[in-house]
Amino acid sequence: MCDSMKDNNSILYVQTSDVPERQYSPLVLAQTAKSMDIKPRVYYLGQGLKVLLPGEAEKIKLGSLPSVYEMIKKTLDMDIPIYVCEASKQMFGWENVELIPGLKIVGAGTLNDLALEAGATMWF
Repeated sequence: MCDSMKDNNSILYVQTSDVPERQYSPLVLAQTAKSMDIKPRVYYLGQGLKVLLPGEAEKIKLGSLPSVYEMIKKTLDMDIPIYVCEASKQMFGWENVELIPGLKIVGAGTLNDLALEAGATMWF
């Protein structure tokens, strides 16, 4: 990939954890980036997928923040794409499991492409 393909005004936020305290940062940062005219993208990988099962994100609400489900919904409503690793779904045996609506299930190569294209990448 040549440098001209890199978008220095974009940030990729990768969520690899299902720990409740780690769920807010990528979503808050992605929403903030969008308000700053930065192009954010969020990618869920590995253990991070456990939060995307129906009913799970609704259970996570810390402090005065909305639930993680509400944060995910707001992120999607702001036209910030949220990608989910198909290989991670397969790893859990979830080929036929439905996740939160609006998420984009993608192949593993998509993460490589998104990382190469992003001006910055942050992992959680």
